[in-house]
Amino acid sequence: MSLTKSELKEFLDEKVYEFNNVNFIEPDPISVPHRYSLKEDIEIASFLASSIAWGNRTIITKNGHRMMDLLGDSPYDFVMSHQDYQLARLETFVHRTFNGEDLKYFIKALKHVYSNHGGLESIFIKYQTENSLQPAIHELNRIFFEIEHPQRTRKHVADPLKGSVAKRINMNLRWLCRKDSKGVDFGIWDICPSKLSCPLDVHSGNVARKLGLIDRKNNDLKALEELDKSLRELDSKDPVKYDFALFGLGIFDNF
Repeated sequence: MSLTKSELKEFLDEKVYEFNNVNFIEPDPISVPHRYSLKEDIEIASFLASSIAWGNRTIITKNGHRMMDLLGDSPYDFVMSHQDYQLARLETFVHRTFNGEDLKYFIKALKHVYSNHGGLESIFIKYQTENSLQPAIHELNRIFFEIEHPQRTRKHVADPLKGSVAKRINMNLRWLCRKDSKGVDFGIWDICPSKLSCPLDVHSGNVARKLGLIDRKNNDLKALEELDKSLRELDSKDPVKYDFALFGLGIFDNF
C-alpha cells in the first residue's frame, strides 16, 4: 500500500475514529479495569488483565474478569489486606501458561510495589526518560522480582533491556497514561502520552509493515523503535492512538 505521509495520516486517523470509542470496551480486556472507579483498583486491574493479554481476545477478557471475581471485586484491597490463606482461592486460575502460582506471586509482588515503592505509577514516573518508558519497564521488572519468587513467573513480566517488545505492558501503559475524550483509555497517570510505545504483536506488526511504518521483519525491540519513530512523526503528542487503527485493521478489516 503506497500512500504519501499526509494520506497515510488521514487514513489512520479515520481508523482511529472508527475504533476508538466506547463500543471497543466491552469485548476487550480494557473492560476489566472499567469495572472500577478507584485509581488503585483501575491500575491493578489493568496490570493483571494486560498481563494475560495473549491469545483469543474473548478468552483473555473472560479470564480477566474471573481474576477480579477471585479478588473479591476489590483488587487493591485484596492486594494490600489479604491473608495467606486467602491466596489458596487463586490456585484454580489458569490462562494459557499463566497459572494460579503466577497469580499468587503477582498479588504478593504488587503488595511489595505498593508498600515499599509507592505504587506502580511511582515506578514509571521515577524511571521514565525524556522520550521513553522502556527503561521504566526494566525497573518495574527488577522491583517486581525483588522478593522471593518462583522462577517460572519471571517470563510473565517483560524486560525491554533483554530485547522484549513488552507488548502487554505497553498496552497497559496506553490504558493508564493516554488521555482522550472517547471514554476508552483512562489517562489517570501523570505521564506524558508522547512517551508511550505502541503494543507490537503479530497483527499490528503485519499491518505496520504493509503500511510502510516499519521495515524490520522481526517483531523485536528495533522494530518497536521503528514503529515509535513512524507514529510519532504522524502525531508527536499522542502516537499510540494509532494502536486502535493497527488493531482494527488487523482484526476487523483483515487488512
